[in-house]
Amino acid sequence: MTGTPARRRGRPPRAESADTRDRILAAARAEFSAHGYEKTSVRGIAKAAGVDSALVHHYYGTKEQVFGAAVEVAFAPALEAPGAVAEGPRDALGERLTRFILGVWENPATRAPLLAILRSAVNNETAAAVFRRLVAAQLLRRIAAQVDLPDAELRAELAAAQLIGTAMLRYVVGLEPLASADPEEIVARIAPVVQRHLTEP
Repeated sequence: MTGTPARRRGRPPRAESADTRDRILAAARAEFSAHGYEKTSVRGIAKAAGVDSALVHHYYGTKEQVFGAAVEVAFAPALEAPGAVAEGPRDALGERLTRFILGVWENPATRAPLLAILRSAVNNETAAAVFRRLVAAQLLRRIAAQVDLPDAELRAELAAAQLIGTAMLRYVVGLEPLASADPEEIVARIAPVVQRHLTEP
């Protein structure tokens, strides 16, 4: 007897699993962006991804954990900053870091998911806590290790505040003339401040 063979029970094939996880994360970013953290539900994410909500729980757990995974994926390009700026003279660390972070925001492909996540993080304390943990563990502490000074973590946080504040006003709020300023001019003005935060007495 011929025909379509019955599907075997068990875990889905690895390729199918990866595709499903990607669809869930993409749907989560879209839902968090459109509705904010509080109004987004696991059921809504599942519906947008075309899967059962049990599958969202299976891969990611709670809504907070789904948000954490979405943050990590969206923020991944920026998390490469410590490695990308490690090589080079210490007195140009501020310029390298400023140029790298600004480059992530200038790229529409990496800017869109960042905006989606930040909008949720600034409006909900649970979402903000998830965002802080990721940024502190995977970005600021690694930059602080390169500074190698007694107050390195505070220095890294102040540098990050300078860069994130600039990004918020330029890309989220759209404040003029900052929003339309040439990126090179922004680097020239901001990099020395970031450098002072990182290395000067």
